[in-house]
Amino acid sequence: MTYVITGSCVKDDSCLDVCPVDCIHPKLTDADFEVAEQLYIDPEECIDCDACVSACPVDAIYSESEVPERHSWAASAGVRFFQFRRPG
Repeated sequence: MTYVITGSCVKDDSCLDVCPVDCIHPKLTDADFEVAEQLYIDPEECIDCDACVSACPVDAIYSESEVPERHSWAASAGVRFFQFRRPG
């Protein structure tokens, strides 16, 4: 199971700093950081450590199985975000 960042995200870099596998994107230095509406967790890279959950200042990160109904779109939005970033 992976973690999901919901639409409550304010693009604070706290979660970026604590992720041990660097699976949260876009980074502050990425060209698409400014235009991205929020940050996303790569479901293929996430190791389910949950370090990002407590680091998030607005409680926008949930286990995939615990995403509130009002944010049910968030998991598929993250998958789509990474589909366009991966080569091939």
